[in-house]
Amino acid sequence: MKKMPIDKAEWEGYFDESGHLVKSRDFISSNILDRGLDPAVRSEAWKFLTGYYSWRSSHDERLTVDSMRRKSYQALCNMYNKIQPLLETEHRDFMQVCSFINSDLQRLYLRDAQGYAIVDKKQLEKILLLSYVCNTDAEYQQGFHEMLLLFQLLVEKEHEVYWLFQFFLQKTEHSCVVNIGVGKNLIMLKAVIAFMDPIFAKHLEGKSRVVQSLFPWFCLFFQQVFKSFDDVWRLWEVFLMGMPCRNFQVIVAYTMLQSVRDQILRENMGGDDILMVCGNIIDLDADELISKACSMYKLLMEHKDKVPDELKEFFLQGDP
Repeated sequence: MKKMPIDKAEWEGYFDESGHLVKSRDFISSNILDRGLDPAVRSEAWKFLTGYYSWRSSHDERLTVDSMRRKSYQALCNMYNKIQPLLETEHRDFMQVCSFINSDLQRLYLRDAQGYAIVDKKQLEKILLLSYVCNTDAEYQQGFHEMLLLFQLLVEKEHEVYWLFQFFLQKTEHSCVVNIGVGKNLIMLKAVIAFMDPIFAKHLEGKSRVVQSLFPWFCLFFQQVFKSFDDVWRLWEVFLMGMPCRNFQVIVAYTMLQSVRDQILRENMGGDDILMVCGNIIDLDADELISKACSMYKLLMEHKDKVPDELKEFFLQGDP
């Protein structure tokens, strides 16, 4: 039976009259992992999950922080407007990124039940370009426009969209940013398969590009495999809370692979067929995937004394 998510009344009960947290972060993290957040809570809760607000802040302090972030965002926009002509004439990479973003946004199509567009593409373009200019580590990659869309749908104010996206990237760069963490995730996914399922690992031998070709799962942070945006938010908020372990995204990917493992072995599939089957893993339910992935992690930890050191370090130690 599906558990009821944390609703607005329960969320507000986590804070006292001054807005200070009265529950422990572990308590909140466990409940988010187990039950998730009601959609009515997400716009506020995600400001804590991403680091936009400090968990130790009061209501008045959060008002001050929000004002500061709004002013900082406006200052960044003013700076960008001043240097944009120089970027357009002197930096070929900038114009190439502009082209990539424009192409990605052209393919983005989302309307409400009445047929009205609910995507502000101009705002998405502005924030993506500003993010690219201000964040030298996380270069623009395909999929960022779809990630950013979820923040545009989550909160109303432009500065909130920008900062939530920035803090999200900072917290997840070792999971979904190509030039920072995706390669490591693929290496560790292969290591998990080798330890947890030697028979499957043997079948994948000589098909090394199979695991490497699963990089879209990480780059797009599993957006494409779910039924709805609510499912994506549900999984992402678990990642943000860092439970049941760090780098849980690799356990999630392994769990998804296990869902087609028997078919792959039974039909003795080659690399291309395996990738086709993996590409057809769609319309998943986030609660079910999280539950199965938690079970997989529990199974891994049952053999903790035998788990290779590289896996222990990857899943159990503090933030990288």
